[in-house]
Amino acid sequence: MNFTLRIWRQPAPNAHGRMVQYEAGDISPDMSFLEMLDVVNERLMERGEVPIAFDHDCREGICGSCSLMINGIPHGPMPGTATCQLHMRSFRDGAVITVEPWRVRAFPVLKDLVVDRSALDRIIQAGGYITAPTGGAPDGNAILISKATVDTAMDAAQCIACGACVAACPNGSASLFTAAKLAHLGLLPQGQPERYRRTARMVAQMDIEHFGGCTLYGECQDACPKLISIDTITRMNRDFLRASFSAGRGAVAEPD
Repeated sequence: MNFTLRIWRQPAPNAHGRMVQYEAGDISPDMSFLEMLDVVNERLMERGEVPIAFDHDCREGICGSCSLMINGIPHGPMPGTATCQLHMRSFRDGAVITVEPWRVRAFPVLKDLVVDRSALDRIIQAGGYITAPTGGAPDGNAILISKATVDTAMDAAQCIACGACVAACPNGSASLFTAAKLAHLGLLPQGQPERYRRTARMVAQMDIEHFGGCTLYGECQDACPKLISIDTITRMNRDFLRASFSAGRGAVAEPD
């Protein structure tokens, strides 16, 4: 297969960037998108040119590093698929493919297709954890949990923090990411003691990081490679309102 690539090149964070065209010829349809970029980079280096910088790590759809905007769609045209799992057979032979970094204020471009997504890490640091007592581990069956609750928590826990939801949102909101991280803790017994304090802290950190507000457009769940539902945002908003109401009364609400 043969492709024409239009790729964003930006040598440094404060440098001017531009779209540069490359020809990617003799590409196997079974290659992943990142493998195709590897081939392009090998050919660039053979010619003595600077290779294209892009993020990658596990290449198994788990780490969330492969954050690319492909033809205006986060992670490309296949739903529920991270860039590293997107195969070139998903495109027609001879297609022109435009590749850009995430275009979000909170994710500044570092070089070419690489952005700084550490704002998501700081949201987690603000409260995305539980306080566990030291000592012997409690019996795993001591607290019964319904299957529906476990399934919902696990669905939210699939979030890989890639930032696709932010890149797809017209407002640049990180609400789906934050809500997913809150849901998988807040639904289970271990996460209940700090549930509302956690919500208040992580939502406040979103604002500090200059993410936009959520208006429930729904593009985030369509772009999410793990297909996490915006139902998690509704749950987050409910807990945030309760946390705010309790803070106004000088107390932190305890979960029911």
